[in-house]
Amino acid sequence: MTPPATTRFAPSPTGFLHLGHVVSGLYSRIMAGEGGRFLIRIEDIDTTRCTPELTAALREDLEWLGLSSDEPVRRQSRHLPEYQVVLKTLRERGLLYPCFCTRREIAEAATQTAPDGSLVYPGTCRHGPVHAGREPVWRLDMARALDVLQGVPGWHEIGHGRVAGKADAFGDIVLARRDSGVSYHLCVTHDDALEGVTTVTRGRDLYEATSVQRVLQDLMGWPEPTYAHHALILDSEGHKLSKRDGAEGVRVLRQGGWRARQVREHPLVRQALEASLPTGAYSGG
Repeated sequence: MTPPATTRFAPSPTGFLHLGHVVSGLYSRIMAGEGGRFLIRIEDIDTTRCTPELTAALREDLEWLGLSSDEPVRRQSRHLPEYQVVLKTLRERGLLYPCFCTRREIAEAATQTAPDGSLVYPGTCRHGPVHAGREPVWRLDMARALDVLQGVPGWHEIGHGRVAGKADAFGDIVLARRDSGVSYHLCVTHDDALEGVTTVTRGRDLYEATSVQRVLQDLMGWPEPTYAHHALILDSEGHKLSKRDGAEGVRVLRQGGWRARQVREHPLVRQALEASLPTGAYSGG
């Protein structure tokens, strides 16, 4: 029996729900345990790709699947001022600096790759602006942050114990983008703390991001949750199955006559959940 926890499922409405989302939603609900809280959050800070139509479709498909939140659904786009308060705090502590580099300039200058495969920022603007007049992003001075924390924070991964963090290998990450003024790392850690999430559940593709988010949690004095990263639905070559590669959409299955329970018990969903949960914990959708 899973001890009660507060978990959250946080999809982004940049497209229609697919079976990978079904795995994440069911995994989060199961990991909440008997008597726990299962929350749904809509992470819609990407104002270019997240549209009202996709948000409405997401909520409709979640309701059809039987995935309902134990508390009102939080939409990040409605809380941007809250994230700006966090950024202001970090700026005042001397932990952020503006960066004016373009992606092309970074790609040409970068010599290292972070654990998640992204390019490590070479630090061009760390000691002052190089390209005056451009709209900046705001970066976390990682070396200074880790000096404040006196080390690299790790985390507890359910089923594996304590994991050593690798935040120092990510370099100076962006916490405020040009388009939205915020970033995924900033918003997700803020919201997990605000909503009292005790167990962060998500796909294995976000495992490495935990290193960065633990730094923000400790800098802000937010509680440290435990983590549980579930197996992904993979294609025949072992790559994450995305919608553009043929991942089955929930809406397409609905239109094809599938019932909600059949989707929740889809063979690919079952396979991923059985690979992620303790033996016997998954008994169907």
